Amino acid sequence: MRTTIFQILKAVLAAVLCSLAFVLVFTVIIQLFTLPATVVKPVNQVFKIIAILVGGLIFIRGDKGLVKGVIHGVASVIITFLIFALISLSFSISWLFLLDLLLGAVAGGISGIIAVNIKKSV
Repeated sequence: MRTTIFQILKAVLAAVLCSLAFVLVFTVIIQLFTLPATVVKPVNQVFKIIAILVGGLIFIRGDKGLVKGVIHGVASVIITFLIFALISLSFSISWLFLLDLLLGAVAGGISGIIAVNIKKSV
């Protein structure tokens, strides 16, 4: 049980740090190339999915990859949301947040399934 919790916590931390790094780099790119505002949301979704996949693939091991991955994905979305809400000083939850949670759960579940199956075969 303890190792499962630590795996999930490490995966969440990795996903959050990746998200922060991606957003920082993307912010610089937006400033340099003046991209339209319509590009920001889709790119942020892609970054979120990649960050969740990276965290899950690196840290989830053992069995129950789907369960660990879903928990990791949902927790990553919530923590990332809270961090960015604090940074922007605006805390508003809409129905799109529920879609983010679903997307995080799916991405986390997929990464968990892949991670436990890769680790078994190596």
